[in-house]
Amino acid sequence: MQEHFLQIAYLISSVTFISGLKFLGTPATARKGNLIAAAGMGLAIFATILLYTTAEGAHLHNLPFIFGALFFGTLVGWIIAKKVQMTAMPEMVSLFNGMGGACAMLISVIEFHHLTATGAEISKGELLTIIIGMVIGSISFSGSMIAWGKLSGRVNDLSLSKQQFVNIGLLIVIVGLATKLLIDGEQTMFYAVLVISLVYGVLFVLPIGGADMPVVISLLNSFTGVAAACGGFLYDNKVMLIGGILVGSAGTLLTMVMCKAMNRSLVNVLIGNFGGGVTGTSAAIEGSTKEITASDCAILMKYAKKVIIVPGYGLAVAQAQHIVHELEELLEKEGVEVKYAIHPVAGRMPGHMNVLLAESNVSYDKLIEMEEINPEFSTTDVVLVVGANDVVNPAAKTDPNSPIFGMPILDVENAVNVIVNKRSMKAGYAGIENELFFKPKTSMLFGDAKKALTQLVNEIKSLG
Repeated sequence: MQEHFLQIAYLISSVTFISGLKFLGTPATARKGNLIAAAGMGLAIFATILLYTTAEGAHLHNLPFIFGALFFGTLVGWIIAKKVQMTAMPEMVSLFNGMGGACAMLISVIEFHHLTATGAEISKGELLTIIIGMVIGSISFSGSMIAWGKLSGRVNDLSLSKQQFVNIGLLIVIVGLATKLLIDGEQTMFYAVLVISLVYGVLFVLPIGGADMPVVISLLNSFTGVAAACGGFLYDNKVMLIGGILVGSAGTLLTMVMCKAMNRSLVNVLIGNFGGGVTGTSAAIEGSTKEITASDCAILMKYAKKVIIVPGYGLAVAQAQHIVHELEELLEKEGVEVKYAIHPVAGRMPGHMNVLLAESNVSYDKLIEMEEINPEFSTTDVVLVVGANDVVNPAAKTDPNSPIFGMPILDVENAVNVIVNKRSMKAGYAGIENELFFKPKTSMLFGDAKKALTQLVNEIKSLG
């Protein structure tokens, strides 16, 4: 009877995973989707602990250790999630994803050790599942840890001589040793594959530049999902299998969306080192920039009919999401139409700007994706670019020698007036100058985003 209740609980959990993923498809229901999926995961965990029995009818042992680990993990995760700043959200996602990869890796290690220690005969299918879960989980774990280090500034970009050949060589070695392991089942070979997989994960992510990190995060997330699905196969656990498949497929689709947003193939992202500190070879830009004061900017925006705000990582760094929302509300009281233009790869992870602005209670229907907002720039009086760089650089359309050539961008240069808020003229992740800054209709509002926008809000208020 308990087995039937357990399977029903797994079915309900699987439905919550699918429903939660569906709700995550739009910002308006994303919070609800997250809670639904989390509740389903909680149900699956406690149902397994309380209802699972072995073939001999025995329940799980070591319950104090299990509940102790659950309590500790929940407490640590809750504290980290509560304290993390929005600028640090991408590295937190990488860290948590790495923990998922580590779990999948450890499942394979423990099961292999258990089966070999008991002398039980391991079927080829079971051993193949263990190997795949271990290899992918190891790569996801070590790769995610490097991604976390790079996003948090603890690890710098590093590319070895002939890096890609080294990586390909390691991959060939992993496949070769894994094949031999599948044939012989030798324990030493298993741990050799484990170590080389961990090394490969490190070398896989190290040379990839910061501008490509959203793609890498999505890809590593899909790896973790596949590794978890292998655990589901191994234990014949339906809910684990479904959860892993959902994470793996969602991560893969998101990776494809990110690549499309940059007009680059996944192979190009992984070997191109875009944004890895390599200076671009784009043509020299002629002309000069012009600076605008907060008071002049206030006059332009107060008497405009339509304003579009383009958020970027600089907005997150300055924690200026609340003041930009105040600016939006202030302009709307003056009868100005305000929208936000969201580029798919703005920030350091997929959806970074959506999450950032949602935190300040910006209405979801004001967050307009690139394809929908681009036609509106030509009818916009003022565009305010806050901390964005490469995603608004016209060189992506005009300069074939530019490292970002072909990447779809926000067509902000079509607006009547463009105001760019930046700390300095420092280049973006692509390492190139931005043509937009030198165009006649563009004005630079220098300074920290939070301070500059606060001053701008005060100036608009003083105009009456």
